[in-house]
Amino acid sequence: MANAKEKDSHVNSAFSSRKSKLLQQIVELDDLERSLINELQGDLPLVEKPFLAVADKIGSTEQEVIKCLQQLLDKGVITRFGPLFDISKGSGCFSLCALKVPESRISEVTEVVNSFTQVAHNYLRENEWNMWFVLACEDQKVLTETFDNILLQTQCRGINCPKEKEFFIGLYLPV
Repeated sequence: MANAKEKDSHVNSAFSSRKSKLLQQIVELDDLERSLINELQGDLPLVEKPFLAVADKIGSTEQEVIKCLQQLLDKGVITRFGPLFDISKGSGCFSLCALKVPESRISEVTEVVNSFTQVAHNYLRENEWNMWFVLACEDQKVLTETFDNILLQTQCRGINCPKEKEFFIGLYLPV
């Protein structure tokens, strides 16, 4: 997964990373960073001050937790911090999409694809279909229009793979 890229999608701009590349090297983490990454892989407490609750749990302060989280994003250790919504519980729909992007146009096409607010993730893969992203839209009509617009603006061949069945795979990677 060399040169993987992900679109930044953050609810709170205070927790945004502008890194375009996923960090793919060994990074030394301190105890606070390790504890914070491990804790935030679960549920964020639904309380008035969630970072204070996290800080209490890992033996830190709210300010240190917020600062550490932003530093992890800035360094590219983590690429996204934000909620995951089950769009199917509402009236929305989503689809896994792929493009065939010439190597010489990857940066240009990434910028175009990531400019769409409906793009939830965007990753490069070493494959003929080398750019994969998720579209999340309010309905199928908007999803189809958005995908068609991406194809038009990028002039790349694409495939649209709408979700047919939901699978949940829990993933916890302790550090």
